[in-house]
Amino acid sequence: MTRPTPVPPDMYPITHRRPRDLSDRVALGTVKALRFVADRFFAGRYGHRAVVLETVAAVPGMVGGLLQHLKALRHIRDDQGWIRELLEEADNERMHLMTFVKVAQPSMVERGIIMLTQAVFYNFYFFLYLFAPKTAHRMVAYFEEEAVISYTHYLADIDSGRHPNPPAPEIAISYWNLPADATLRDVVLAVRADEAGHRDRNHEFADHLLGSAEPAADQRVESSSGAGRTHAPGSDRDAA
Repeated sequence: MTRPTPVPPDMYPITHRRPRDLSDRVALGTVKALRFVADRFFAGRYGHRAVVLETVAAVPGMVGGLLQHLKALRHIRDDQGWIRELLEEADNERMHLMTFVKVAQPSMVERGIIMLTQAVFYNFYFFLYLFAPKTAHRMVAYFEEEAVISYTHYLADIDSGRHPNPPAPEIAISYWNLPADATLRDVVLAVRADEAGHRDRNHEFADHLLGSAEPAADQRVESSSGAGRTHAPGSDRDAA
C-alpha cells in the first residue's frame, strides 16, 4: 500500500481547540492524563513512545467505523463517507505503528505494554463512542493535538543532534512515496502531517455531532507560529 506524498508540514501548525462544554473538558482532561503518564514513562524516548501511542491511536478509527457501519445497517441508510474515512484513519495509524516498530525495536516488556494498552483502551473507547460519539471524536482530536506537539519535539531533537537521524525504514519510503535517501526526519514530518489532518477532521466530526455548522471564532487558538486552520465541516452525517 502506498500513500500520496503528504502536504508540506508547514501547513500544519500546532493548534489547540478550547473546550466549549463539559464533554469537551472531560475529553481534554482524559488526554492530558494520558500525556502525563507517557511523559513520565518514556521521557525523551520518542521512538518507543510512538510505538505505544500509535497502538492507541489506531483504535478509534476502527471502532468508529464499526459503529457507524452497524448504525447504517440498522437505519438502512447511506453513511455518507464516514465508514471509509474512519477506517482509513485507523489504517494510517497502523502504518505509523509499523514504521516506528522498525525504528525503535520495542522490547518484550514494551510489547506487553502495547497488548495491555490496546485491550484496555479498545473497550473504553468502544463504550465511549457508543454512548457519547461527540466526546469520543473530540478526545481523538485532542489526542492528535498532543501527537503533533510530540512529533514537533521529536523533530527538534533530530535537528539539534540530540537524536540520531538514520535512514528511513523501507516500509515508510514505500507508504509515503519518500525519496530513496529519506531519513527518519522525513518520516517524522510525514507522520506529523498525518496527525494534524486527523486532529482537524475529528474536531470537525465533533462539531457536526454537536450540531454546529462551524466552530466559534475563539474556539481554535494557535500555540505556535503560523495561522491556525478552520475547515468547513464534512457532509451531513448521523451520529453513531
